[in-house]
Amino acid sequence: MNRNPVWKYFVLMLILAFGAIYATPNLFQAAPGVQVIGDKTRNIVVDDEVLGRVDRALKSNGIEVNSISLQASKIKATLQSEDDQTNAREILKRELGRDYPVAITDFQTAPGWLQSLGGAPMYLGLDLRGGVHFLLQVDMEEAERKAIDNYQQDIRTVLRENKLYNSGVNRNGSGFVVSFKTEELRDKALTEAIKTFGELELKDSERDGKFLLTLSLTEASIAEVRKAALKKNIEALRNRVDQLGVSEPVIQQQGTDRIVVQLPGVKDPELAKEILGKTATLEVRMVDEDNAIESSVRGRVPAGSKRFSYRDGRSILLKKRLLYSGDNIIDASAGIDQQGGGQVVHITLDAKGASINSDVTGKNIGKRMAVVYVEVQTQSKINSSGEEVVSRKRIEEVITAPVINDQLGARFQITGLNEPGEAQSLALLLRAGSLAAPVYIVEERTVGPSLGAENIEKGFKSVVIGFALVLVFMVLYYRLFGMVASFALTLNLVIIVAVLSLLQATLTLPGVAGMVLTVGMAVDANVLIFERIREEIKAGSSPQLAIHRGYDNAFSTIIDANLTTLIAALVLFNFGTGPIKGFAITLSIGIATSMLTAIFVSRILVNFFYGKRRLETLAI
Repeated sequence: MNRNPVWKYFVLMLILAFGAIYATPNLFQAAPGVQVIGDKTRNIVVDDEVLGRVDRALKSNGIEVNSISLQASKIKATLQSEDDQTNAREILKRELGRDYPVAITDFQTAPGWLQSLGGAPMYLGLDLRGGVHFLLQVDMEEAERKAIDNYQQDIRTVLRENKLYNSGVNRNGSGFVVSFKTEELRDKALTEAIKTFGELELKDSERDGKFLLTLSLTEASIAEVRKAALKKNIEALRNRVDQLGVSEPVIQQQGTDRIVVQLPGVKDPELAKEILGKTATLEVRMVDEDNAIESSVRGRVPAGSKRFSYRDGRSILLKKRLLYSGDNIIDASAGIDQQGGGQVVHITLDAKGASINSDVTGKNIGKRMAVVYVEVQTQSKINSSGEEVVSRKRIEEVITAPVINDQLGARFQITGLNEPGEAQSLALLLRAGSLAAPVYIVEERTVGPSLGAENIEKGFKSVVIGFALVLVFMVLYYRLFGMVASFALTLNLVIIVAVLSLLQATLTLPGVAGMVLTVGMAVDANVLIFERIREEIKAGSSPQLAIHRGYDNAFSTIIDANLTTLIAALVLFNFGTGPIKGFAITLSIGIATSMLTAIFVSRILVNFFYGKRRLETLAI
């Protein structure tokens, strides 16, 4: 009656092997190290020559290297301590430049055969490893303003292409107004606007003898602008974090206008703040050479032009019409000018930007084209009333305004960068992508490595103590059956760790809490089974029949109880934020593994001990 077929032993062996292989790497302490990564898309290759430079740079600066190797276009160097990590990263950044991202990371020290099978330890979250946490507020008003500016540029282009002459395009709240001298021109413009700007609210009117066409953002389009800005900011921040060389970052949306950024292992929060908060981009405009700059300095700026300033304070008159911007840049890298020897940034444009660049430069040879550096600085201050006041400052500086000597295409370079490291910083920001809207930090927390180590110790103690108490209770109360449940519970914990490791999940304190809760819940199934067996024995059933009925009758109750808990965990995962999601994932995995071990594994063991024996009594 209670005998195991051979296939069950085979499955049990597979479960034990799975747990051993994928949980074991967590027993090996990670080795601190640095990693140098190439970029094939920009022909930046990590090879033996770079490996030699890295090795020489570290050793010549007194950094003791345990091992260094080139694997899959990545250089991995393991070091002695975390202090060596920080020093090594700065040394390699100076040696290699910012085209080669240098990441501070921890390398696993598990045996090679384990790694070849995919065995790897779990990642540790911010609260366990240490690092920095930022909560960023996205400036949605600036996102809407930028969207309106883009629509203004587009409507000017449409009107110009259709020769619909107008008296000006002016901002008006959440939209803008176009003035026409005749009703016929206004109506034609309305027809073209309906074709091109169907998502906007269009309204025609007449005032002071002028025929007006008003284009405004609708509630739906405003919501779409906000959603797109948040999505693009998350993407840009993720690219910037990749350039910083941070492993296992957490970048996710919180609410409708905030972003959470967690950078485990980062020891320089000021550098992270500088890179994350930058909104730098470029704008390319033609120089207005038909009007004198002196007149604009005196306040008389010609229509269609705008006065800008070089970095040294000199003024220059540029056309308002934007040719293309940083949104059209797909790659940027720092370099040295072969002729002048100064810093340059090599730019590669997308298809749209390349087409505009080729068309404009081909028609304007001998004229000047300016590259404008644009940055929106957002600052948050508390006023005398205790309220938070956000101020914004838009910085527009002309980097260079060279004469167009030849027709350009998808590639060109920017000169006029004089400050040390400026080319590398600008290239990094352009390569990662500009932010769709400025962000400012509303919350900042730094978790030190010592606090992370303390959290690990406390979390480990909580699991061990809870686990040990449950084992003692089960053995004392259910005797041999309790020992079976204890083995199943131990295997359950091992499988949870193995699954989390296989998924390369990030373990946080809430995840540890999920483990502790799972330990308590996992034994519930065995308690139900064992109590049913006791009831059957009290009702006069034979020991073998009591075992059989105990497992069969408790099965539906166990499924129902665990299913309701699993539903609650899925709800937490769907609606919770990062820490809550981590707890829900750990709890969900624990529920699945506990049902496997409590029902399947413990049944195999009980059948192994009692299945072939004639029993008069049971030790339960």
